[in-house]
Amino acid sequence: MAEESESKQSAVGSVIEKISEKIHGHDSSSSSDSDSDHKKPASPSSVKAKIYRLFGRERPVHHVLGGGKPADVFLWRKKKISAGVLGGATAIWVLFELVEYHLLTLVCHISILCLAVMFLWSNAHTFIHKTTPRIPEVHLPEEPFLQVASALTIELNQALKLLRDIASGRDLKKFLMVIAAFWILSIVGSWCNFLTLFYISFVLLHTVPVIYEKYEDKVDPFAEKVMIEIKKQYTVFDAKVLSKIPKGPLKTKKV
Repeated sequence: MAEESESKQSAVGSVIEKISEKIHGHDSSSSSDSDSDHKKPASPSSVKAKIYRLFGRERPVHHVLGGGKPADVFLWRKKKISAGVLGGATAIWVLFELVEYHLLTLVCHISILCLAVMFLWSNAHTFIHKTTPRIPEVHLPEEPFLQVASALTIELNQALKLLRDIASGRDLKKFLMVIAAFWILSIVGSWCNFLTLFYISFVLLHTVPVIYEKYEDKVDPFAEKVMIEIKKQYTVFDAKVLSKIPKGPLKTKKV
């Protein structure tokens, strides 16, 4: 009887030990799960948000270009329209720059051709069908021209306001950047005429954004290094030159 009671007690003890081991194992697994949850890497979106983007943009290139149909054309989302626009600009540049055609001459020649075709078609139609053909009326709507004029007016006013703020002398860094940009444009303008410069800008607008959108993950790190180096050089220039320029006290105007 004593041996049976001892065997029963040992069996009960082994069962209790197994239960306790399972409980401790579950606790340790749950704690390890919680630790692993704490040690999980940041989500891709948060990592992506920390990546440097050119010009400090936070939106896609399509939104930066204004979205809609113009951005689709610049990014070659509609390849036929983009190719047609670029081909038309190339044809205009070839006519005026390489062939040395003049605008007034081109307008007059196109008008002569259109009038001649319509005149011949009208007389041929009258001779064959014995009726005078109805020539369609050409009417240009006002709304698109007003919208373009309004958009240009807004952009010009914003540019004038920006130039006024820069000329007020509040931000020396921005002032020097604008002066350098105008100086570079003046040099580039002396190399070619306005039409060639406009065509080059047009071609760049149709090529650079789409190439950047395709390789932005490679371009942005390189641009970050360049910007860091520019900031270092500007800091040295500011310490050696700009900081030594004497600045007089600002006089407050009496009202």
